[in-house]
Amino acid sequence: MPRTFPPGFLWGTATAAYQIEGAWAEAGKGESIWDRFAHTPSKIEDASHGDTACDHYHRWREDVALMKALGHQAYRFSIAWPRVRPQGRGPVNEAGLDFYSQLVDDLLAAGLTPVATLYHWDLPQAQFEAGGWPARATAEAFVEYADLVTRALGDRVKHWITHNEPWCIAFLGYQIGEHAPGYKDEWGNALAASHHLLLSHGWAVPVIRRNSPGAEVGITLNLVPVSHASPSAADYHAGRRFDGYFNRWFLDPLFGRGYPADKVAEYTALGHWDPALVRPGDLEAVAADTDFLGVNYYNRHLARDEQAPDNAPPVEFLAPRSEWTDMGWEIYPDGLYQLLCRLHFEYQPRKIYVTENGVSYGDGPDAQGRIADTRRIRYLGDHFAAAHRALQAGVPLAGYFVWSLLDNFEWARGYTQRFGLIYVDYATQRRLPKDSAYWYRDVIRANALPDEG
Repeated sequence: MPRTFPPGFLWGTATAAYQIEGAWAEAGKGESIWDRFAHTPSKIEDASHGDTACDHYHRWREDVALMKALGHQAYRFSIAWPRVRPQGRGPVNEAGLDFYSQLVDDLLAAGLTPVATLYHWDLPQAQFEAGGWPARATAEAFVEYADLVTRALGDRVKHWITHNEPWCIAFLGYQIGEHAPGYKDEWGNALAASHHLLLSHGWAVPVIRRNSPGAEVGITLNLVPVSHASPSAADYHAGRRFDGYFNRWFLDPLFGRGYPADKVAEYTALGHWDPALVRPGDLEAVAADTDFLGVNYYNRHLARDEQAPDNAPPVEFLAPRSEWTDMGWEIYPDGLYQLLCRLHFEYQPRKIYVTENGVSYGDGPDAQGRIADTRRIRYLGDHFAAAHRALQAGVPLAGYFVWSLLDNFEWARGYTQRFGLIYVDYATQRRLPKDSAYWYRDVIRANALPDEG
Protein backbone atom coordinates (compact mmCIF):
# COMPACT_ATOMS: atom_id res chain seq x y z
CA MET A 1 0.00 0.00 0.00
CA PRO A 2 1.20 3.57 -0.61
CA ARG A 3 2.72 5.26 2.44
CA THR A 4 0.26 8.10 2.93
CA PHE A 5 0.96 11.31 4.82
CA PRO A 6 -1.63 13.04 7.04
CA PRO A 7 -4.25 15.34 5.53
CA GLY A 8 -2.93 18.89 5.41
CA PHE A 9 0.71 17.80 5.38
CA LEU A 10 2.62 20.71 3.82
CA TRP A 11 4.98 19.97 0.92
CA GLY A 12 7.32 22.65 -0.40
CA THR A 13 10.81 23.76 -1.31
CA ALA A 14 13.25 26.16 0.31
CA THR A 15 15.75 28.82 -0.76
CA ALA A 16 17.79 31.62 0.80
CA ALA A 17 18.03 35.22 -0.38
CA TYR A 18 21.79 35.49 -0.91
CA GLN A 19 21.91 32.16 -2.72
CA ILE A 20 19.35 33.03 -5.40
CA GLU A 21 18.37 36.71 -5.54
CA GLY A 22 21.35 38.46 -7.07
CA ALA A 23 20.80 42.23 -7.49
CA TRP A 24 23.35 42.58 -4.71
CA ALA A 25 23.67 46.37 -4.94
CA GLU A 26 20.42 47.24 -6.71
CA ALA A 27 17.40 49.33 -5.72
CA GLY A 28 18.85 50.58 -2.45
CA LYS A 29 20.07 47.27 -1.04
CA GLY A 30 22.97 47.54 1.38
CA GLU A 31 26.08 45.39 1.55
CA SER A 32 25.90 42.19 3.60
CA ILE A 33 28.66 40.24 5.29
CA TRP A 34 28.28 37.63 2.54
CA ASP A 35 28.75 40.27 -0.16
CA ARG A 36 31.99 41.27 1.54
CA PHE A 37 33.10 37.70 2.28
CA ALA A 38 32.43 36.38 -1.23
CA HIS A 39 34.41 39.24 -2.76
CA THR A 40 37.40 38.45 -0.54
CA PRO A 41 40.05 36.40 -2.41
CA SER A 42 40.35 32.69 -1.50
CA LYS A 43 37.13 32.54 0.52
CA ILE A 44 34.93 30.84 -2.12
CA GLU A 45 35.99 27.55 -3.69
CA ASP A 46 35.46 28.62 -7.31
CA ALA A 47 36.18 32.34 -6.69
CA SER A 48 32.53 33.16 -7.40
CA HIS A 49 29.98 35.32 -5.56
CA GLY A 50 26.26 35.92 -5.30
CA ASP A 51 26.11 39.17 -7.27
CA THR A 52 23.76 37.61 -9.81
CA ALA A 53 23.22 34.06 -8.49
CA CYS A 54 19.91 32.83 -10.01
CA ASP A 55 18.72 36.39 -10.72
CA HIS A 56 15.58 35.60 -8.72
CA TYR A 57 15.17 39.29 -7.91
CA HIS A 58 14.21 39.84 -11.56
CA ARG A 59 12.82 36.37 -12.33
CA TRP A 60 10.67 35.67 -9.29
CA ARG A 61 7.45 35.56 -11.31
CA GLU A 62 8.92 32.81 -13.47
CA ASP A 63 10.03 30.91 -10.37
CA VAL A 64 6.61 31.17 -8.72
CA ALA A 65 4.99 29.95 -11.92
CA LEU A 66 7.33 26.94 -11.92
CA MET A 67 6.42 26.11 -8.33
CA LYS A 68 2.75 26.27 -9.21
CA ALA A 69 3.20 24.09 -12.29
CA LEU A 70 5.14 21.54 -10.25
CA GLY A 71 2.40 21.32 -7.64
CA HIS A 72 4.24 22.81 -4.68
CA GLN A 73 2.05 23.77 -1.76
CA ALA A 74 4.47 26.05 0.11
CA TYR A 75 7.62 28.06 -0.44
CA ARG A 76 10.17 28.77 2.26
CA PHE A 77 12.22 31.85 1.36
CA SER A 78 14.36 34.26 3.34
CA ILE A 79 14.22 38.02 3.56
CA ALA A 80 17.51 39.87 3.11
CA TRP A 81 17.95 42.21 6.07
CA PRO A 82 20.19 44.60 4.06
CA ARG A 83 17.61 44.79 1.29
CA VAL A 84 14.98 46.25 3.61
CA ARG A 85 17.19 48.02 6.17
CA PRO A 86 20.54 48.60 4.45
CA GLN A 87 22.50 49.76 7.52
CA GLY A 88 21.02 47.25 9.94
CA ARG A 89 19.28 50.06 11.81
CA GLY A 90 18.05 53.40 10.57
CA PRO A 91 16.38 54.20 7.24
CA VAL A 92 14.05 51.68 5.61
CA ASN A 93 14.45 50.78 1.95
CA GLU A 94 10.84 50.73 0.73
CA ALA A 95 11.86 49.18 -2.60
CA GLY A 96 13.16 46.15 -0.72
CA LEU A 97 9.96 45.75 1.29
CA ASP A 98 7.94 46.12 -1.91
CA PHE A 99 9.88 43.28 -3.53
CA TYR A 100 8.94 40.86 -0.78
CA SER A 101 5.37 42.14 -0.64
CA GLN A 102 4.92 41.48 -4.35
CA LEU A 103 6.50 38.03 -3.98
CA VAL A 104 4.10 37.15 -1.16
CA ASP A 105 1.09 38.36 -3.16
CA ASP A 106 2.14 36.29 -6.15
CA LEU A 107 2.68 33.19 -4.02
CA LEU A 108 -0.77 33.52 -2.51
CA ALA A 109 -2.35 34.09 -5.92
CA ALA A 110 -0.64 30.88 -7.11
CA GLY A 111 -2.04 28.93 -4.16
CA LEU A 112 1.31 28.63 -2.37
CA THR A 113 1.76 29.15 1.37
CA PRO A 114 4.57 31.65 2.04
CA VAL A 115 6.97 30.60 4.82
CA ALA A 116 9.36 33.44 5.61
CA THR A 117 12.75 33.18 7.29
CA LEU A 118 13.82 36.50 8.75
CA TYR A 119 17.53 35.73 8.97
CA HIS A 120 19.43 33.36 6.69
CA TRP A 121 22.96 34.62 7.34
CA ASP A 122 23.13 37.91 5.38
CA LEU A 123 23.79 40.40 8.17
CA PRO A 124 24.15 44.01 6.98
CA GLN A 125 27.85 44.81 6.79
CA ALA A 126 27.27 48.03 8.73
CA GLN A 127 25.70 46.06 11.57
CA PHE A 128 28.67 43.70 11.57
CA GLU A 129 31.01 46.66 11.83
CA ALA A 130 28.97 47.89 14.79
CA GLY A 131 29.75 44.63 16.59
CA GLY A 132 27.88 41.88 14.76
CA TRP A 133 26.32 38.93 16.56
CA PRO A 134 28.92 38.88 19.38
CA ALA A 135 27.38 42.22 20.45
CA ARG A 136 24.10 42.35 22.33
CA ALA A 137 23.08 45.41 20.31
CA THR A 138 22.70 43.23 17.20
CA ALA A 139 20.02 41.21 18.98
CA GLU A 140 18.21 44.47 19.62
CA ALA A 141 18.64 45.53 15.99
CA PHE A 142 17.25 42.18 14.81
CA VAL A 143 14.08 42.69 16.81
CA GLU A 144 13.63 46.14 15.24
CA TYR A 145 14.09 44.55 11.80
CA ALA A 146 11.67 41.72 12.63
CA ASP A 147 9.11 44.29 13.76
CA LEU A 148 9.49 46.23 10.51
CA VAL A 149 9.10 43.18 8.26
CA THR A 150 6.24 41.54 10.13
CA ARG A 151 4.29 44.80 10.25
CA ALA A 152 4.63 44.98 6.46
CA LEU A 153 3.91 41.33 5.64
CA GLY A 154 2.25 39.88 8.73
CA ASP A 155 -1.26 40.30 7.37
CA ARG A 156 -0.46 37.74 4.65
CA VAL A 157 2.48 35.64 5.86
CA LYS A 158 1.34 33.25 8.60
CA HIS A 159 4.45 31.09 8.97
CA TRP A 160 7.56 32.81 10.38
CA ILE A 161 11.04 31.45 11.09
CA THR A 162 13.29 33.76 13.09
CA HIS A 163 16.72 32.27 12.32
CA ASN A 164 18.11 29.59 10.07
CA GLU A 165 20.85 27.44 11.61
CA PRO A 166 22.32 29.57 14.39
CA TRP A 167 25.10 26.97 14.82
CA CYS A 168 26.39 27.84 11.34
CA ILE A 169 26.16 31.57 11.97
CA ALA A 170 28.12 31.37 15.22
CA PHE A 171 30.54 28.48 14.77
CA LEU A 172 31.15 28.38 11.00
CA GLY A 173 31.47 32.15 11.12
CA TYR A 174 33.73 32.59 14.16
CA GLN A 175 35.18 29.26 15.27
CA ILE A 176 35.76 27.30 12.04
CA GLY A 177 35.98 30.31 9.70
CA GLU A 178 34.37 28.67 6.67
CA HIS A 179 31.49 31.17 6.47
CA ALA A 180 31.18 34.92 6.81
CA PRO A 181 32.72 36.75 8.55
CA GLY A 182 35.40 34.06 8.28
CA TYR A 183 37.08 34.27 11.70
CA LYS A 184 38.83 31.21 13.13
CA ASP A 185 39.22 29.98 16.70
CA GLU A 186 37.38 32.94 18.18
CA TRP A 187 35.52 30.74 20.64
CA GLY A 188 34.49 33.65 22.84
CA ASN A 189 32.90 35.48 19.92
CA ALA A 190 31.27 32.29 18.63
CA LEU A 191 29.64 31.56 21.97
CA ALA A 192 28.60 35.18 22.45
CA ALA A 193 27.09 35.15 18.96
CA SER A 194 25.18 31.95 19.75
CA HIS A 195 23.65 33.52 22.85
CA HIS A 196 22.66 36.74 21.10
CA LEU A 197 21.13 34.80 18.20
CA LEU A 198 18.98 32.80 20.60
CA LEU A 199 18.16 35.90 22.62
CA SER A 200 17.09 37.81 19.51
CA HIS A 201 14.84 34.88 18.57
CA GLY A 202 13.17 34.92 21.97
CA TRP A 203 12.73 38.68 21.96
CA ALA A 204 11.28 38.61 18.45
CA VAL A 205 8.63 35.91 19.04
CA PRO A 206 6.09 38.16 20.85
CA VAL A 207 6.74 40.98 18.37
CA ILE A 208 5.93 38.69 15.45
CA ARG A 209 2.80 37.39 17.19
CA ARG A 210 1.61 40.96 17.74
CA ASN A 211 2.17 41.95 14.12
CA SER A 212 0.93 38.73 12.53
CA PRO A 213 -2.09 37.51 14.51
CA GLY A 214 -2.72 33.81 14.19
CA ALA A 215 0.70 33.11 12.68
CA GLU A 216 2.92 30.14 13.49
CA VAL A 217 6.33 31.22 14.79
CA GLY A 218 9.42 29.05 15.18
CA ILE A 219 13.14 28.69 14.60
CA THR A 220 15.16 26.35 12.36
CA LEU A 221 18.15 24.39 13.64
CA ASN A 222 20.56 22.21 11.71
CA LEU A 223 20.81 19.09 13.82
CA VAL A 224 23.00 16.03 13.56
CA PRO A 225 22.29 12.63 15.10
CA VAL A 226 25.41 11.13 16.63
CA SER A 227 26.59 7.56 16.08
CA HIS A 228 29.60 6.03 17.83
CA ALA A 229 32.48 4.54 15.89
CA SER A 230 32.88 1.80 18.49
CA PRO A 231 31.14 0.71 21.70
CA SER A 232 34.00 2.05 23.83
CA ALA A 233 33.48 4.52 26.67
CA ALA A 234 35.93 6.88 24.96
CA ASP A 235 33.78 7.04 21.83
CA TYR A 236 30.62 7.41 23.89
CA HIS A 237 32.04 10.45 25.66
CA ALA A 238 33.31 11.87 22.35
CA GLY A 239 29.76 11.60 21.05
CA ARG A 240 28.37 13.27 24.15
CA ARG A 241 30.80 16.18 23.78
CA PHE A 242 29.94 16.66 20.12
CA ASP A 243 26.20 16.46 20.79
CA GLY A 244 26.57 19.20 23.38
CA TYR A 245 28.53 21.39 21.00
CA PHE A 246 26.27 20.93 17.99
CA ASN A 247 22.78 20.01 19.22
CA ARG A 248 22.16 20.52 22.94
CA TRP A 249 23.80 23.97 23.05
CA PHE A 250 20.78 25.26 21.09
CA LEU A 251 18.01 22.79 21.90
CA ASP A 252 18.33 22.93 25.68
CA PRO A 253 17.93 26.71 26.13
CA LEU A 254 15.18 26.91 23.50
CA PHE A 255 13.17 24.35 25.46
CA GLY A 256 13.67 25.92 28.87
CA ARG A 257 16.60 23.91 30.20
CA GLY A 258 19.27 26.58 30.01
CA TYR A 259 22.67 25.96 28.48
CA PRO A 260 23.90 22.39 29.06
CA ALA A 261 25.88 22.26 32.30
CA ASP A 262 28.64 20.02 30.92
CA LYS A 263 29.38 22.43 28.06
CA VAL A 264 29.17 25.51 30.28
CA ALA A 265 31.72 23.94 32.64
CA GLU A 266 33.99 22.97 29.74
CA TYR A 267 33.80 26.36 28.01
CA THR A 268 34.26 28.24 31.26
CA ALA A 269 37.32 26.21 32.22
CA LEU A 270 38.85 26.93 28.81
CA GLY A 271 38.13 30.66 29.14
CA HIS A 272 35.69 30.64 26.20
CA TRP A 273 32.45 31.35 28.06
CA ASP A 274 31.71 34.55 29.92
CA PRO A 275 28.84 33.89 32.37
CA ALA A 276 28.10 37.63 32.38
CA LEU A 277 26.75 37.27 28.82
CA VAL A 278 23.59 35.77 30.27
CA ARG A 279 21.77 38.54 32.05
CA PRO A 280 18.73 38.16 34.31
CA GLY A 281 15.71 37.24 32.20
CA ASP A 282 17.72 36.12 29.17
CA LEU A 283 17.07 32.41 29.50
CA GLU A 284 13.37 33.00 30.04
CA ALA A 285 13.32 35.08 26.85
CA VAL A 286 15.21 32.45 24.84
CA ALA A 287 12.67 29.82 25.89
CA ALA A 288 9.74 31.78 24.44
CA ASP A 289 6.83 29.50 23.59
CA THR A 290 6.90 28.64 19.88
CA ASP A 291 4.52 26.87 17.53
CA PHE A 292 7.07 24.66 15.78
CA LEU A 293 10.68 23.64 15.47
CA GLY A 294 12.23 23.65 12.00
CA VAL A 295 14.75 20.87 11.38
CA ASN A 296 17.43 20.87 8.66
CA TYR A 297 18.88 17.39 8.17
CA TYR A 298 21.62 16.27 5.80
CA ASN A 299 23.88 13.76 7.55
CA ARG A 300 25.02 12.36 10.87
CA HIS A 301 28.21 12.58 12.93
CA LEU A 302 30.31 9.50 13.60
CA ALA A 303 32.02 10.08 16.96
CA ARG A 304 35.45 8.65 17.59
CA ASP A 305 37.98 9.67 20.24
CA GLU A 306 41.20 9.56 18.25
CA GLN A 307 43.22 10.39 21.38
CA ALA A 308 42.20 7.29 23.36
CA PRO A 309 45.11 4.80 23.18
CA ASP A 310 43.00 1.91 24.46
CA ASN A 311 40.00 2.63 22.26
CA ALA A 312 38.07 -0.33 20.92
CA PRO A 313 38.38 -1.30 17.24
CA PRO A 314 36.07 0.84 15.12
CA VAL A 315 32.73 -0.45 13.94
CA GLU A 316 32.10 0.43 10.28
CA PHE A 317 28.91 2.47 10.05
CA LEU A 318 29.58 4.71 7.11
CA ALA A 319 28.29 3.95 3.63
CA PRO A 320 31.01 3.53 0.99
CA ARG A 321 32.39 6.82 -0.24
CA SER A 322 31.17 5.89 -3.73
CA GLU A 323 27.64 6.47 -2.40
CA TRP A 324 28.36 9.82 -0.76
CA THR A 325 26.98 13.07 -2.16
CA ASP A 326 28.93 15.61 -4.20
CA MET A 327 29.31 17.61 -0.97
CA GLY A 328 31.23 14.66 0.49
CA TRP A 329 28.43 13.76 2.89
CA GLU A 330 27.35 10.26 3.81
CA ILE A 331 23.77 9.35 2.92
CA TYR A 332 22.00 8.14 6.05
CA PRO A 333 18.19 8.35 5.88
CA ASP A 334 17.72 6.52 9.18
CA GLY A 335 19.38 9.48 10.87
CA LEU A 336 16.34 11.60 10.04
CA TYR A 337 14.06 9.07 11.72
CA GLN A 338 16.33 8.93 14.77
CA LEU A 339 16.54 12.71 14.99
CA LEU A 340 12.80 13.34 14.66
CA CYS A 341 12.02 10.73 17.30
CA ARG A 342 14.61 12.14 19.68
CA LEU A 343 13.21 15.65 19.33
CA HIS A 344 9.66 14.45 19.94
CA PHE A 345 10.35 12.24 22.93
CA GLU A 346 13.07 14.35 24.59
CA TYR A 347 11.99 17.95 23.86
CA GLN A 348 8.35 17.66 22.78
CA PRO A 349 7.99 20.58 20.35
CA ARG A 350 4.36 21.27 19.54
CA LYS A 351 4.98 20.71 15.85
CA ILE A 352 7.99 19.92 13.64
CA TYR A 353 8.72 20.83 10.04
CA VAL A 354 11.61 19.43 8.04
CA THR A 355 12.63 22.85 6.75
CA GLU A 356 15.56 21.56 4.66
CA ASN A 357 16.60 18.20 3.31
CA GLY A 358 18.15 17.51 -0.07
CA VAL A 359 21.22 16.36 -1.93
CA SER A 360 23.88 17.74 -4.25
CA TYR A 361 24.48 15.85 -7.48
CA GLY A 362 25.90 17.41 -10.62
CA ASP A 363 23.56 15.74 -13.13
CA GLY A 364 23.04 17.98 -16.17
CA PRO A 365 20.83 17.93 -19.25
CA ASP A 366 21.33 15.32 -21.96
CA ALA A 367 21.08 16.04 -25.69
CA GLN A 368 17.29 16.21 -25.43
CA GLY A 369 17.37 18.53 -22.41
CA ARG A 370 16.29 15.87 -19.91
CA ILE A 371 17.99 15.66 -16.50
CA ALA A 372 17.63 12.10 -15.25
CA ASP A 373 18.71 12.60 -11.64
CA THR A 374 17.72 9.15 -10.41
CA ARG A 375 20.08 9.35 -7.42
CA ARG A 376 18.21 12.41 -6.10
CA ILE A 377 14.87 10.63 -6.50
CA ARG A 378 16.22 7.67 -4.54
CA TYR A 379 17.66 9.97 -1.86
CA LEU A 380 14.42 11.88 -1.40
CA GLY A 381 12.30 8.74 -1.45
CA ASP A 382 14.42 7.17 1.29
CA HIS A 383 14.26 10.29 3.46
CA PHE A 384 10.52 10.74 2.93
CA ALA A 385 10.12 7.11 4.02
CA ALA A 386 12.14 7.84 7.18
CA ALA A 387 9.85 10.81 7.88
CA HIS A 388 6.81 8.60 7.37
CA ARG A 389 8.19 6.12 9.91
CA ALA A 390 8.60 8.97 12.37
CA LEU A 391 4.96 9.95 11.85
CA GLN A 392 3.94 6.39 12.62
CA ALA A 393 5.95 6.64 15.86
CA GLY A 394 3.89 9.66 16.91
CA VAL A 395 6.17 12.51 15.85
CA PRO A 396 4.05 15.65 15.12
CA LEU A 397 5.65 16.25 11.71
CA ALA A 398 3.58 18.79 9.78
CA GLY A 399 5.51 19.43 6.57
CA TYR A 400 8.61 18.87 4.47
CA PHE A 401 10.64 21.41 2.47
CA VAL A 402 13.12 20.04 -0.05
CA TRP A 403 16.41 21.88 -0.42
CA SER A 404 16.34 23.39 -2.90
CA LEU A 405 13.96 24.81 -5.47
CA LEU A 406 16.86 25.90 -7.71
CA ASP A 407 20.49 25.10 -8.18
CA ASN A 408 22.20 28.07 -6.52
CA PHE A 409 25.23 29.66 -4.90
CA GLU A 410 26.24 27.12 -2.27
CA TRP A 411 28.00 29.48 0.15
CA ALA A 412 31.74 28.70 0.47
CA ARG A 413 31.41 26.03 -2.24
CA GLY A 414 30.25 28.60 -4.81
CA TYR A 415 28.56 27.12 -7.88
CA THR A 416 30.31 23.75 -7.60
CA GLN A 417 27.25 22.09 -6.04
CA ARG A 418 23.75 21.53 -7.44
CA PHE A 419 21.01 20.89 -4.87
CA GLY A 420 18.07 22.07 -6.98
CA LEU A 421 15.01 20.24 -8.22
CA ILE A 422 15.34 22.73 -11.06
CA TYR A 423 18.57 22.99 -13.04
CA VAL A 424 19.89 26.53 -13.61
CA ASP A 425 22.11 27.34 -16.58
CA TYR A 426 23.96 30.24 -14.97
CA ALA A 427 25.13 31.66 -18.29
CA THR A 428 21.58 32.06 -19.62
CA GLN A 429 19.52 31.75 -16.39
CA ARG A 430 17.40 29.15 -18.13
CA ARG A 431 15.48 26.92 -15.70
CA LEU A 432 15.04 23.20 -16.48
CA PRO A 433 13.05 20.97 -14.10
CA LYS A 434 14.88 17.73 -13.36
CA ASP A 435 13.19 14.32 -13.27
CA SER A 436 13.14 14.67 -9.47
CA ALA A 437 10.94 17.77 -9.81
CA TYR A 438 8.29 15.75 -11.66
CA TRP A 439 8.63 12.83 -9.25
CA TYR A 440 8.13 15.24 -6.33
CA ARG A 441 5.06 16.69 -8.08
CA ASP A 442 3.54 13.20 -8.12
CA VAL A 443 4.34 12.62 -4.43
CA ILE A 444 2.63 15.90 -3.52
CA ARG A 445 -0.37 15.12 -5.69
CA ALA A 446 -0.84 11.74 -4.00
CA ASN A 447 0.29 12.95 -0.56
CA ALA A 448 2.00 9.58 -0.46
CA LEU A 449 5.10 7.71 -1.50
CA PRO A 450 4.77 5.21 -4.32
CA ASP A 451 4.23 1.56 -3.51
CA GLU A 452 7.57 0.00 -2.54
CA GLY A 453 6.85 -2.87 -4.92
